[in-house]
Amino acid sequence: MKKEIFKHEIIILKNTFLRLLRRHADINLIKLIKKTHPADLAIVFRYFDEDQQHEVFSLMKNNEHTLEFLTELDDLFIANLLKIENTERIANLIQNASTNEQSYILGALNNDQAESVINKLKSEEKEEIEEIMAYPEDSAGALMATDVFTLHKNTTCQEALRTLQDHKEAEMVFYIYITEDDNSLVGIASLRALATTNPEIKLKEIMVKNVHKVRPETDQEEVAQIVAQYNYLAVPVVDTDNILLGIVTVDDVVDVIREEATEDFLQMAGAGKDREILLKSSWENAKIRIPWLLASWFGGIIASYVIGNFENLLENIIVLASFIPIIIGMGGNIGTQSSTIIVRGIATGRITIGNQLATILKELKAGLILGVLYGMMLGAFAWFRFIDTNPLIGIVVGLSICSSMIIATGVGTFTPLALRKLDIDPAIATGPFVTTSIDILGVFLYFLIAELLLQI
Repeated sequence: MKKEIFKHEIIILKNTFLRLLRRHADINLIKLIKKTHPADLAIVFRYFDEDQQHEVFSLMKNNEHTLEFLTELDDLFIANLLKIENTERIANLIQNASTNEQSYILGALNNDQAESVINKLKSEEKEEIEEIMAYPEDSAGALMATDVFTLHKNTTCQEALRTLQDHKEAEMVFYIYITEDDNSLVGIASLRALATTNPEIKLKEIMVKNVHKVRPETDQEEVAQIVAQYNYLAVPVVDTDNILLGIVTVDDVVDVIREEATEDFLQMAGAGKDREILLKSSWENAKIRIPWLLASWFGGIIASYVIGNFENLLENIIVLASFIPIIIGMGGNIGTQSSTIIVRGIATGRITIGNQLATILKELKAGLILGVLYGMMLGAFAWFRFIDTNPLIGIVVGLSICSSMIIATGVGTFTPLALRKLDIDPAIATGPFVTTSIDILGVFLYFLIAELLLQI
């Protein structure tokens, strides 16, 4: 119900914006922009054409709401919006933003434009942003906020609260990060612990020493797994000397989970990994998908050769051809299901080195159950339907379906795990590779069983 209400409100908001844009009612548009939450504005923004987008953005003031709006947009939208903006406005817009917000916006620009904007920033901001942008794109370093609230371990709770009141610019102060004399991270304390403890107690007495922390080069997906597993609001990022560099907050992690899920889904479908694929032209869209579909094309060629080798069998019992689509389809479907389950398990951390074997056996058992069930059903159908042709047709079809589904389950299960072992993104395993290999194996197995049992 709430979801439908939200959809309805977005539609009304979209229509209101479009009506005002057609009338060029700038005064009313400015009022509407002010009243609209940046996240909602980012949603309706996708319904505008490019000219309308630039018109709306030109009416926005350089404030925190405009900044928040930009960070809610996809890279391609940001690039299109800011490509005609002067560097002065972009610099003014991001100068009070956190370092990770700055790096996100600048990362969407071309190199020359980004460099020009960075040169407009203050020297200390310039150094920080250049350091952040030097980290790999999908790393904790690129994601972290550097403005972190830290205190020495000998600080009392009373002093900590007083300092916190004066420190308004720190990023998401839900935790107090506690350091040693050399500024190395030694523990954390929650605001709740700080507020409910005797004011004279020192931080070292209430801090949690066992801190989950990551290095700046740690993959963002691993950071997301830590946040999800332990329900953290933030994860500290440290260097080799355990010096605190920044934190990755839960709101950034939510974006990471969404992005990674989108990438995995696209790869599993064989549509590349570009999250902005819907925003690209038809030609660009097609170019991305060509390599992925090439595997299916080659697989089809191989499958046709396999069928050609059993030409004599097909000529004698033409009815065998009618079951090829279902043999291929059932194998491909269960193989994709297994791959999806395994890839999802790897992504969420539910499949580890310790439980791999148990997961494989469990999935193979499921494949056996389903294979036997559908093998019996289709075998019975084939027997009744073609009893006058050859009574063994039912057995051939039933055994083929059963065998194909079991093998497909094995391929769909083993392939992502093998790719992970080779340090290759398991999501790549699904889609064309798995389905194509299953098609070839399924057809070959079908005709082999038919040849052996029918003896033609």
